[in-house]
Amino acid sequence: MTIFNSMTLMAAGEIIAEMSTQAAFSSLTLSWGVEEFCGSGSVASKANDLVRSAKNSMGQRSVPTINGYCELRRAIVEHAITANDQAKRNQPKAWARLVAGLKMDGYEIVAAKVPDPSGRQSIFEDGPAMVSQPTLTRMLPQSVPGTDFREADDEVTGLLKAHGFSVALGHMQQAISAFQRGDWAAANAQLRTFTESYLSDLAGRLGYQGPDKMNNRFKFLGEVEPPFLIAAYNEWNLNDQKPQFTKGLWSRMHPEGSHPGLSEEEDATFRMQITLIAARLYLRRFDQRISKK
Repeated sequence: MTIFNSMTLMAAGEIIAEMSTQAAFSSLTLSWGVEEFCGSGSVASKANDLVRSAKNSMGQRSVPTINGYCELRRAIVEHAITANDQAKRNQPKAWARLVAGLKMDGYEIVAAKVPDPSGRQSIFEDGPAMVSQPTLTRMLPQSVPGTDFREADDEVTGLLKAHGFSVALGHMQQAISAFQRGDWAAANAQLRTFTESYLSDLAGRLGYQGPDKMNNRFKFLGEVEPPFLIAAYNEWNLNDQKPQFTKGLWSRMHPEGSHPGLSEEEDATFRMQITLIAARLYLRRFDQRISKK
């Protein structure tokens, strides 16, 4: 089952409404066999009804598309990403929410080369002509446990609440909010503060009382008995010349500004993913340690 968050589906509905006339929208929903769920009125109103239906069990209904049968939820999103540039310019906020929402769901939009649907042949007569088509691609393998972006967000939120790490929770929520609206710099800043906050909270709960410096906290977490940061996993080492994941992650959150040729969006996405997955690992470990006491 393909699951998209509410923001993704709502943004997709707004884009579909923008790119459709009444006739085009009716044709689309008739082809999917869901016209009875779309009510009457404006295209925007009908699109809202469609999304509302897709958010419940109706979203699992299999519908025919040019890419074969798929769930209604995915069909809505796949249709929305084919919007032309004019529709995106007319609804820039909805498009930004759609792209950010998809990243939160673990997907990105890529331009794939596919045979021209018109059947046009290549000028080299070696097969059909190829055209570029927007396609959804998973950012991380679905079959690998622990790599689900949104699942990590949900579990981290639960663990932060369970242990009363309210300040860290606030920074994480602000980071996600900034990410969803495409404010990459603000998201990165909040992720840095979130990382510092929850690691400081972990050290404090385990007994750290030293100076307000992250390096001192890393040392404490590596030397407390039993060690919280595991040297055998290269998470921490007394020798600064040895590989250290946790310090490396902390350093990765503090680059010297942006760099030409690098995408701020891709960097923010990577930081969000690695931060949430690492936080889930450490918060799980802390939760297990506390529960044994």
